[in-house]
Parts: sequence; structure tokens; C-alpha cells
Amino acid sequence: MSQQAARRGGAAWALAITGVAGFMAALDNLVVTTALPSIREDLGGGLDDLEWTVSAYTLTFAVLLMFGAALGDRFGRRKLFTAGLAVFTGASAAAALAPGIEALIAARAVQGVGAAIMMPLTLTLLTAAVPVAKRGMAYGIWGAINGLAVASGPLIGGTLTEHASWQWIFWLNVPLGIVVLPLARLRLAESYGTGAPLDIPGTLLASGGLFGIVYALIRGNLDGWTSATVLVGLIGGGVLLALFVRHGIRSENPMLPMRLFRSRAFSAINAASLLMFVGMFGSIFLLSQFLQTVVGYSPTEAGLRMLPWTGMPMIVAPIAGYLSDRIGGRPVVTVGLALQAIGLAWFAAVVEPDMSYAAQLPALIISGVGMALYFAPAASLVMSSVRPSEQGIASGANNALREVGGALGIAILASVFSAQGGYGSPQSYVDGLAPALWVGAAMVGVGAVAAAMLPGRTVAGKPAGAVPDAADERTPAGV
Repeated sequence: MSQQAARRGGAAWALAITGVAGFMAALDNLVVTTALPSIREDLGGGLDDLEWTVSAYTLTFAVLLMFGAALGDRFGRRKLFTAGLAVFTGASAAAALAPGIEALIAARAVQGVGAAIMMPLTLTLLTAAVPVAKRGMAYGIWGAINGLAVASGPLIGGTLTEHASWQWIFWLNVPLGIVVLPLARLRLAESYGTGAPLDIPGTLLASGGLFGIVYALIRGNLDGWTSATVLVGLIGGGVLLALFVRHGIRSENPMLPMRLFRSRAFSAINAASLLMFVGMFGSIFLLSQFLQTVVGYSPTEAGLRMLPWTGMPMIVAPIAGYLSDRIGGRPVVTVGLALQAIGLAWFAAVVEPDMSYAAQLPALIISGVGMALYFAPAASLVMSSVRPSEQGIASGANNALREVGGALGIAILASVFSAQGGYGSPQSYVDGLAPALWVGAAMVGVGAVAAAMLPGRTVAGKPAGAVPDAADERTPAGV
């Protein structure tokens, strides 16, 4: 550890600061879900507005994630981390003060920008401050903190919404940010990366393409699938993404080098991750509203009842990690995605306006176990599929694709929901929810097929076809 890092406080301070920052960014992925009915009642807006309330965050987070990491490498990781944290904190206050749904959506988009700059630098800063011998434990604690944020998101959102107001799901970030900002400045050591050129064209192509497609999916049922705005979004977005792929092949320093996808392991685990998040995020978006608007639970009760799904990874992840070490990551991830698909299909098959919680529980537990089996080995599979020098890019790409999957999942499943049902009555909601859940189950099921195509492990315990020593490198994931 450098003298500067030691002087500034070293590992304990770095773990505390990056852990709190990571918790804030991860929490905001799901904390808003149980507040959606209250937001709709207070600010108005339709299903498309609620979709943007979630997707504005996940989409900007996804498309700027790798760009944020590159900015930190070039201009200083601590400097950009504190800048991202300041933007995130200020946008959280703006979201809490939003006078209307449009202002809330805009604030959520700016929140995503701040998170995209802040989040990928947390592990890099933590790595710089922690001795090599203790990094495994530090990464484990950091990961557990982020897992707790995801697990508790719906419950925290529901509790604050019911006992204070929905605005407090955003106010919560403000005192945390105000405390962490000066500590980051005082207690984290500055560091720089290679100084590689920023891929601004790639960022613009990816951002424009994904925005166009998500916008078209959200507006499709409202404007008509053959309307000019929807067709421009779909076609234009598709063209921009195709140009992004071409850019990733031909550019000297692309944000996402397409050569990584020559690895069957990298392609398979990223396809599985994208499809997992399409089904999971889209389903949580609709089910959290179902529990309140149809079944009649309060926001807190809805959050508690989601815990068998969102909280299960905290219990099952250690078992999944053990199994992954013993039999390899491929079967664990494949079974996990299959169980997630079965859980969503189960819910789709039994959902009724007056269904009891006992009828919901098996589907929630199966989905939660499946989620846990996927999460535990996924990061290791990503890291072992590329060269050690490319692990930071690979991890950033995987996290970005997962966030993209979340935004696409909400847009796709909500589109199916609005085509078949709506908010008019409990039965109308269920009429839309069931086919949407079937689509989510199908998406995750295809993800299980993709995971099954991962190379098997060799006698040495590494995936067949992996680059030698990639699994043994302890390069930080970056995000």
C-alpha cells in the first residue's frame, strides 16, 4: 500500500466509503418499484411514465457505465468518484422535490449519470487501498453490501413510502452523500489508469441506439406500432446499435471491443445475463404494483412479501458459491436460470385477482433460489472468459448489459401488459400481467439455454477454452 493511502486511512476507510456509495447506487435500481402506485397517485401519469421512472435510471446507468470508468482512469479516479457522487446526491434531492412526473423522470436520468460515473470506480479505489492478501475478504464484504441493497430495495421503498412519503426514497441518499463526499476527498488516495483515449463516438452510438429502441417499446401501444415515432425509434435505434458493433470491430480503442465476443464463454454468459435481467426486472416492475393495486397490500407489506424472491440470494449465495467451486459455474448458472424461469411461469399460471400469499409463495421462493444460483458464479464466469488485461472491460460490459436488460425488460413486459390489460380493474390488471410473466419466463428460459452453451470445466477447474491464467488473475472487476 502506498504511503499516501496509508496516510489517508487505508483499507477500512476505503471499504466504508465505497461500500456506502455502492449501496446507494444499487439500492436505486429497485427501491422505486414499491413506490410506483403512490407516485402515480400523487404525480399522475400513465404506465409509460412509470416505466420511464425506472428505466431513465437504468438506461443512463447502463450506457455510461464503461465511459465513467474510462473518465476515472484518465482524469483521476477519486476526483471522478466524488464528482459522480455529487451528481447522484444532487439528482436525488431533485427527484424528491420533483413537482411532476416529467421532472421526476429527468432527475432519475441524472441520477443514472452520477451512478455510472461513481459505481465503476468503487472497486478500483477499494483495490488501491487494500493489501493483496486481504482483497478477497474486502471484495466479499463489498459484494454483500451491494447484495443487501438489491434485496432490501423493495422493502425500504415500501416502508418509507408508507410511513413517510415516496419522496423519502430519494431523500435517503442526500445525508449519506453529504457525509461520504468529504470523507472520499480526505480518506481516498488518488490514482490513474492507462490514459487511453475516451470512446465518445461509441458512447453516443450506444446511448442513441438503446434510447431509440426503449422509447419505441414504451410508446408502441400508445402511439401505434406503425406510427412514425415508433418506427423511427426502432429502425433508427437498430441502425445506431449496428454502427456501434461496427465501431467496436474497427476502432482502435473502442468502449466495448467486439473481439471479446469471439470467446464462446464470454458470449454465452453475457447473453444469459442480459436475458435474466429482461425477465427479472420486467416482472418485478409489474408484480410490485400487483401486490398493492390488486391484492391490496400496503407498500411495506408488499416489500416484505417480495423478500423470498429478492432476499433469497443472501441465504443461498454461499451454497451456490460452494457448488460452483465443486462442479463448475455452468451447471449452477444454468439451473439457476431454469428455476427463475419456472418461478415466473408458475406465477403466470396461478395469478388471480384474489390470490392468497400462500399461493404466491412457491413461485417467489423458486425465483429467489434461481436468482441466487445465477448471481454467485456469474462474475467468476465473466472474469475467466477473457485475458487478465481485459477483465476490467469484460466486467464493465457484463454489468452494462445487465442494466440494459433491466431497461429492456421493463419496456417489453410493460408493452405486453398494456396490450392485454391495464389499470382499469383488478381483473384487467391480471389479464395483462399473466402474458407479461409468460414472456418474462420465456426470456429467462432462453437465457438458461445460453448458459448451457458455456464451455465445461477442465480437470484443473477452469472453463474449457478460457485464456490461460485468466481465472487466477486478481484484477479488480471495475464495476
